[in-house]
Amino acid sequence: MDRTSDRSPSLEQLRALIAVAETGSFSAAARQLDRAQSVVSYTIANLEALLGVALFERGKRKPELTAAGRAILADARRLDLLMGQLNAKAAGLQRGLEGEVSLAVDVMFPSQRLVEALQAFAFTFPTVALNLTMEALGGVLKLVLDGDCAVGISGPNHNWPHVIEAQSIGTVELVLVAAPCHPLAKAQHPVRISDAREHTQLVLTDRSRLTEGQNFGVYSNRAWKLGDLGAKHRLLLAGLGWGSMPRHLVEADLEAGRLVRVALADRRSVSYNISLIHRTDAARGPASEWLCHYLTQGTPPQALLPDAR
Repeated sequence: MDRTSDRSPSLEQLRALIAVAETGSFSAAARQLDRAQSVVSYTIANLEALLGVALFERGKRKPELTAAGRAILADARRLDLLMGQLNAKAAGLQRGLEGEVSLAVDVMFPSQRLVEALQAFAFTFPTVALNLTMEALGGVLKLVLDGDCAVGISGPNHNWPHVIEAQSIGTVELVLVAAPCHPLAKAQHPVRISDAREHTQLVLTDRSRLTEGQNFGVYSNRAWKLGDLGAKHRLLLAGLGWGSMPRHLVEADLEAGRLVRVALADRRSVSYNISLIHRTDAARGPASEWLCHYLTQGTPPQALLPDAR
């Protein structure tokens, strides 16, 4: 009697399938899983034999999923996420109140909103150390993906990795500005794109490689790439270029005339989406949960843990 159908795929087999599908090769999947390539190939072959279907087309230069493979991949990802969530929940219950919480924040996030959350956290959890890192663009996502930070306040992403849970917590308005002495500030509005391209644009860059090859609102043929939003602000005030800035950071400059709005022909401002992110397979203790609630709702949870104060 064939009892193969009574067996279930192992988590190791499902993760091998996910790795090959996402990396596009058995060798890259082996590096990601820290396994020999032969082990990954053997694991996939056993999974196919167990399920009774071919998951990848043979004879291709790169492994391509079959129709059955695509269907199984969706279930494999779902099961992997559920197992990660189960392990994370169990770890959180075992750990109790954390000794420290690590938070990564996008530089575009309103500082006043962040300060209020950090002050409330310090008052509520005086024994919990809070490690804060400020990053731009994909930098926050990388820190959370790598496990260096438990919670992230990230800018927009069109395709969150499957291990990331993201919740929108608002938007930041980015406005195009320049110093009054800058040629674009004196130009007739709206400014033509062809004219904007002739002037140096100050661009915030991503120190991670997650957005490599992507340009976010870069028009100019000459761009100064800056990794620090404060430096970009100072260069704008000095009239050394034009670029976008969070409105809340330049409101006083606009009112005082130190900066002026630049209206391009295709846009005057951009909505920069902000999301709270965390790994679904990483444990979050009471302090982390409290901080996430405060950042999403703007208020502390109704009930505080008795040991939190």
